[in-house]
Amino acid sequence: MKLVIVESPAKAKTISRFLGKEYKVMASYGHIRDLPSSAEEIPPEYKDKPWATLAVDTDNGFAPIYVVPKESKKALNEIKKALKEAEEVVLATDEDREGESISWHLLETLKPKVPVKRIAFHEITKSAILEALANPRGLDMELVNAQESRRIVDRLFGYSLSPLLWKKVRPKLSAGRVQSVAVRLVVEREEERKAFKTARYWSIEATLSADGKSFGASLISLNGKRLATGKDFDPATGLLKTDAKTANEVIHLLEDEAQRTAQALFLHVPWRVASLTQKKTRQSPAPPFITSTLQQAASSILNLSPRRTMQIAQKLYEGVDIGGGEREGLITYMRTDSVTLSENALAEAGQVIRQLFGPEYYQGPRRYVTKSKNAQEAHEAIRPTHLHRHPDSLRAYLAHDELTLYQLIWNRTIASQMPDAEILKTTVDFEVTLENQTAILRANGSVVSFPGFLRAANGNHRDTELPPLAEGQHVGPGEAIELQSVEAEAHQTVPPPRYTEASLIQRLEEEGIGRPSTYAPTISTIEQRGYVERVGKTLVPTFLAVAVISLLRKHFQEYVDLGFTARMEDALDEISNGRLNSKEFLAKFYRGNGNFGDGLLPQIEKELPKMEFPVIPVGQDPQTGDPIIVRLGKTSPYIQRGEGGAENTVPIPREINYEELTPDKALSLLQFKAKASEALGRHPETGENIYLQIGPYGPYVQQGETGEGKKKPKRASLPKGMSLSAVTLDIALRLLSLPRELGRHPENGETITAAVGRFGPYVKCGNEFRSLDVTDDVYTISLERALELLAQPKKSRRKTKTVLATLGSHPETGNPIELCDGRYGPFVTDGKINVSVPKDIDPQSVTLEQALDFIAQSPKSQKTLAKKPTASRSTATKTSTKKTTAKKSSAKTTAGKSKAQNTTGDVTPKTPRLVKRKNAPSIE
Repeated sequence: MKLVIVESPAKAKTISRFLGKEYKVMASYGHIRDLPSSAEEIPPEYKDKPWATLAVDTDNGFAPIYVVPKESKKALNEIKKALKEAEEVVLATDEDREGESISWHLLETLKPKVPVKRIAFHEITKSAILEALANPRGLDMELVNAQESRRIVDRLFGYSLSPLLWKKVRPKLSAGRVQSVAVRLVVEREEERKAFKTARYWSIEATLSADGKSFGASLISLNGKRLATGKDFDPATGLLKTDAKTANEVIHLLEDEAQRTAQALFLHVPWRVASLTQKKTRQSPAPPFITSTLQQAASSILNLSPRRTMQIAQKLYEGVDIGGGEREGLITYMRTDSVTLSENALAEAGQVIRQLFGPEYYQGPRRYVTKSKNAQEAHEAIRPTHLHRHPDSLRAYLAHDELTLYQLIWNRTIASQMPDAEILKTTVDFEVTLENQTAILRANGSVVSFPGFLRAANGNHRDTELPPLAEGQHVGPGEAIELQSVEAEAHQTVPPPRYTEASLIQRLEEEGIGRPSTYAPTISTIEQRGYVERVGKTLVPTFLAVAVISLLRKHFQEYVDLGFTARMEDALDEISNGRLNSKEFLAKFYRGNGNFGDGLLPQIEKELPKMEFPVIPVGQDPQTGDPIIVRLGKTSPYIQRGEGGAENTVPIPREINYEELTPDKALSLLQFKAKASEALGRHPETGENIYLQIGPYGPYVQQGETGEGKKKPKRASLPKGMSLSAVTLDIALRLLSLPRELGRHPENGETITAAVGRFGPYVKCGNEFRSLDVTDDVYTISLERALELLAQPKKSRRKTKTVLATLGSHPETGNPIELCDGRYGPFVTDGKINVSVPKDIDPQSVTLEQALDFIAQSPKSQKTLAKKPTASRSTATKTSTKKTTAKKSSAKTTAGKSKAQNTTGDVTPKTPRLVKRKNAPSIE
């Protein structure tokens, strides 16, 4: 038997279909070794070392201490058992640095005594796998060294800087080589927006018609000076830029002048067509997708997050059942920064284009040059494995997101091999002579004369065709061209847009920071750590992020600098190319002497005594001159004026972000808090004071006092949209009146209450709930009306269980195993036990084996198994093993291999037993 080892069970399942019975394909479930991820996992023999928490021997060549994580042991033991019967081992992990590293760790741990082969492929198709088996290669130790260096750098960076954040900012924070730079970009964009000064300017737009067709023209110049547009204003002042070119060549129209000019233009007819020019232009197709451009396109076109995009792409790459008992990978490897297409793919693209669009749409292969000087994550762009496989042919086999992503990749690949689109652009200038100046208005038109690649790219050009015009023609009553209207339009400059996931990835790529495998996990990490929040599609930095970046820029500017981080990436790529010694690089990075400054360790020793708890400046109180700052509390940020104290601090409501917190808003919150100590009035029944307060979750009303030994007062949040000034004692009492006791049920004697819950207003009696109709008022509903509602049949808000698929039968009970959709999302069930499908697993990809594993691992199932005889527990143990691997697959293979080997420099350690490092064994 020949043992083939891959990373994921999905990949194993696909490859096993292509190979004969003499092969056994098994999954390692990602990395089987890693650095310890917690202090308790550090092997005992190293715990007294000064570098123990790093798990990197900084005194002896930066040798890493590897361990087998607990979650990898079962998979590793299964592989070891199979190895005993194997006559040959074939390492078939991915072809990038990460995949090469996994193969090396497998060799180091398994120490096989049989021949070992390493195969690599860009796609999981039968022809690609057989070709790879026929042409094995050796293990690329330069790639392994590069990945190991990357991992060690991330560990040194994260585990050295993160503890400083714990001490000076807040526990459980993390710093990372790539993640901290990403946070810095988001924060600095918000700082630009906060400092931005809006400028207002006016334009003049005319509507004309000729030959029965209306078209527009814009005023572009007066007396040879062009009209100012947004780009002519200084974002820091809101005024016209002061450079000589702008001052001499630009005119800034204000409202009065714009209105007068518009009226004069309408009255001063005829106009004359001063010039008409036509120009043929060409629009070229974009190259095939690489990882970053796929994530950007999927985000903007399909509204998919980078993480979700990579999950779907991983599944399409590893294999999908496509009917007739066939299973095959549908796209090539999805972690790549190369835009190259193989010669076979180029030839196939030509055939498909001629067949679908005609011979005029194919003019020979187009070969693209990769911009990244160190592109090496893979050797080919992301493309369908078979371009003849049209997206329409897969509708019956793919889920919606899978199909749309496949179609996006198919369209982009085909379009990349089609000819340029040809566009005819027309520019018409109209000259108007006013009393003391000459005005020029311009109309632009463009028409696609040959669509070229736009046929496959779903068309991204909108024709703006002008009617037939000629130089010398006049505009006016009775002329071939008529003037319909001239209007002045107001405009204002806008601050730079916040980053979206797609635009942040684009910026990181432009700066040379990170690599294809790091983009999605980096964005997930900064969101999970509380550094950014989503507002719609945009990423907004939290006050925590602003404080942390302020601290890092002040004390470790170099290590969150874009250029420094890009140079680090270049150095790591140089290691992979064999042009840089990894040990020398690590020594310079950590201790200094080289292109990496003073060294991380000396910098920490120098800066640590100077570091103070970071604060965020807001402004000054204009009356007292006291500074206004933001401090980070234990759970939420708050405003502080001067030295602080009860009257000079106030929590910041969550809906207020850093850009919006102006000095005026901070003062208004402080003033509101000062007034909040004054009661709105007293409760008519209890005599307790009623207050209007503000907290981190927004404004609320409170009944009674707070203080040590006092009962927690009753509180009620203000409804969304209600202003603070609108809150009176009567409104506060209404808000605090909930839940209302309406009386007792005449039949069972239970109390009936009215309240507002997650799904809106309702009445309750015992365990029975009924939602109020739109005509009911929760504050005035009567006992009689509540009884009427409770007497009605229950209208469950739950989704009725929808069976999405019957996956098969339970091997022991024979009960059907169903994949269902319910109130809380997709789940699997055997009729007795329901188990939610993990969020990082596509429900459409769940197999019978996975479903059985989910059910076997549920707490309810484990309790049942514990009561059964030993034989049954034995069966359950096998199922449990499968479950462990299935669960790991979802995290390790779908979201990328980054979870075990952390690529973002996060801090939160783990560790079983030590596996000592040795040189890589020779490979046939």
